[in-house]
Amino acid sequence: MIKNIVLDMGNVLLDFRPEYVLDTFCSSAEEKAVIRQELFNGPEWKMGDRGDIKDKDRFDLVKGRVPEQYHKALKDCADKWDICMVPLEGAERFCKTLREMGFKIYVLSNASDLFYEYFPKFLPLDFFDGVFVSADYRMLKPDVEIFKVFLEKYGLKAEECLFVDDLDVNVAGATMAGMKTFRFMGDYDAVISQLV
Repeated sequence: MIKNIVLDMGNVLLDFRPEYVLDTFCSSAEEKAVIRQELFNGPEWKMGDRGDIKDKDRFDLVKGRVPEQYHKALKDCADKWDICMVPLEGAERFCKTLREMGFKIYVLSNASDLFYEYFPKFLPLDFFDGVFVSADYRMLKPDVEIFKVFLEKYGLKAEECLFVDDLDVNVAGATMAGMKTFRFMGDYDAVISQLV
């Protein structure tokens, strides 16, 4: 029986959209393409999520691969990328509905240290029964080990957890750890229907 709902953050609760950031700070298609590739798709992004670097260090690590005329836009994107991290429509109501239904609610997210600045604007951390941020544990989804450490930390049984994520690869990792899973595609009611 499902007792615990374990939620990814990006594109499940908050709207992680690098394109919005690029549209805001870049002035040409070429500038966007370069910064998208080097900042959002570069190795430093995962390094931040894994806790190997801090968000504040990302610009200095990436700028050497970006033409100097794009450095201002790169710095804006690197320093202010979290402007896109706004709640998805219905996300707060969804969390509160799960609570009213009697479930324990956890967050398990690949995220950098900046998580603690933007996420509490959505809901207070203590609204959740647990918040597990990859950077704090030096590991990333979909590695099955992160799910095992999460379950151990909170004393949960895998088969009593429903893990909700928008990425197939992360859902697969949770399945390997023995958790029930749901691939989120924007429909909170579809998640609720799994639980009633």
